[in-house]
Amino acid sequence: MTTIRLTAAQAMVRYLSAQMTEDGERFIDGVWAIFGHGNVAGLGEALEKAGNALPTWRGQNEQTMAHTAIAYAKAKKRTRAMAVTSSIGPGATNMVTAAALAHVNRLPVLLIPGDVFANRRPDPVLQQVEDFDDGTVSANDCFRPVSRYFDRISRPEHLLTALPRAFRIMTDPANCGPVTLAFCQDTQAEAYDYPESFFEPKVWRIRRPAPDAQDLADVVALIKAAKNPVIVCGGGVIYSQAEDTLGTFAIKHGVPVIETQAGKSALAQSHPMNFGAAGVDGAESANKLAETADLVIGVGTRFQDFTTGSWTLFNQPGRKLVSINVQGYDAGKHGAIGLVADAKVALEMISEGLGGHKAEAFDPQSRLDWLAKVDAHCSARTDTPEGYLPLDAEVIGAVQRTSTDKTIAMCAAGTMPGALKLLWQAPQAGYHMEYGFSCMGYEIAGAIGIKLAQPHRDVVCFVGDGSYMMANSELATAVMRRVPFTVVLTDNRGYGCINRLQMGTGGERFNNLYSDCNVEQQPDIDFVSHAASMGAHAVKAKDIADLEAQILAARDRAIPTVIVIDTDPMHGPGENGGGHWWDVAVPEVGSTGKLKEARASYVENMKRQNLVN
Repeated sequence: MTTIRLTAAQAMVRYLSAQMTEDGERFIDGVWAIFGHGNVAGLGEALEKAGNALPTWRGQNEQTMAHTAIAYAKAKKRTRAMAVTSSIGPGATNMVTAAALAHVNRLPVLLIPGDVFANRRPDPVLQQVEDFDDGTVSANDCFRPVSRYFDRISRPEHLLTALPRAFRIMTDPANCGPVTLAFCQDTQAEAYDYPESFFEPKVWRIRRPAPDAQDLADVVALIKAAKNPVIVCGGGVIYSQAEDTLGTFAIKHGVPVIETQAGKSALAQSHPMNFGAAGVDGAESANKLAETADLVIGVGTRFQDFTTGSWTLFNQPGRKLVSINVQGYDAGKHGAIGLVADAKVALEMISEGLGGHKAEAFDPQSRLDWLAKVDAHCSARTDTPEGYLPLDAEVIGAVQRTSTDKTIAMCAAGTMPGALKLLWQAPQAGYHMEYGFSCMGYEIAGAIGIKLAQPHRDVVCFVGDGSYMMANSELATAVMRRVPFTVVLTDNRGYGCINRLQMGTGGERFNNLYSDCNVEQQPDIDFVSHAASMGAHAVKAKDIADLEAQILAARDRAIPTVIVIDTDPMHGPGENGGGHWWDVAVPEVGSTGKLKEARASYVENMKRQNLVN
């Protein structure tokens, strides 16, 4: 056997650079890195020598670097990924939130935090977390519950098994998610005679599992027997690249489609069978279909509580639930009749089994009526009084009117995820929402990842002032790397979304808007100057018309543009229709009348929950 002597860090880098997709590209596109004493001497040296064979990019924060990598993988439909490396201690634990985000959303990312010395000679080292009762524990054990695969590389030959396992997870459609390889810093520098064959290029093919024959026959029979079936389109449709297959299926068999956050834009909003968003932040047209459906067919969805109205939405007596999912865990939720299979393969095989069967028990006009309401609700107001602040719906309308088929609207937390799901009329593949974890601070970093994955697209990042304050530093990275996108920063002077939820559940205004916080002085934050200080082009829109003009002007720039606009914190996006109940626990005992009313309403809604079939 021919061998080559390399440090463990050099071996890891060489292996990563040789793992390919079916399209002939590296599966790991590159490595985001912030170096410290736990990775600079080992991985840092190896990455510097690798050069363009495995490029390295510097970010500003470990969490947001990982968010960029995750957004890249999502935009690439899980066909490619990125790696992220940090030092030990706070650098590593900064990435735990991002790992959880990737875990919830079933997205591949390779996390390589440095770790303590395997030989333990200098213990305790700087930043080391010590467990008084377990000598094997380090800060990186925090990654265990939020990693699909976790390993600690404490000997150089561990790479021979750990790295192939890592790639099997990241390319497995059912178990896809974050991989953490905690890399002991002395091990990184230790040499070993690796087999040369270990570094030969390998192509990783993403499987398309077919369904069990009897399960398939059962689902076909259920669809044929249903009078009012509806399809719930989840993110698995997009990851399976089954968008066109779903559209064809819906038309051929007369089954209308409603969307989850992750599944939105699998079908363009203009598709005749797309009835819009379902659930808490759902469209009137979609939720009426859900309420009357006798068969609910989930395709690639986890049936998250926002989609189901906390399981009060799909409440037609006798209704049945089918769940088509590549992961058996998801397919079996809530007593569903599971069809464990790739979404594209499953839809094709179900369609073949259905033959010419067509349901057509729905009102095609309802989607057009709803879209007309959306246009009216999102239009710019012309009779505004002095001091008027635009609604979020007006902001969305402004972006919508300036958008093209190349526009991608993206967001993650606050008011805008629900508003966009409800109101944004997306072209196919024109929507990117991180709402599995709804992580504040994902937005700007995520916009970079989307633009790197799809440089031909026009990326518009919606972010509230609260989320911007949590994580904005990767804006400087976008400037340095010349990654252009448009940030629409809605300033409602606090956490407007949660303030409305607080009041809606019987609470008093408290600690959300700055005006309701215990502070010595109300802040007056100049977001324009702040963004400009990092090199972005930054402006403040005077009104909705000016916002439209600024969005159009941003398209020709080679750097990010930040457009700030003041908005109304007190009104949500959906007052004119849509929406459904969401289970947010209300205190059982309280002193105010509105709290008692909120509790009484909560108890009545709980009675409508259909949790197990």
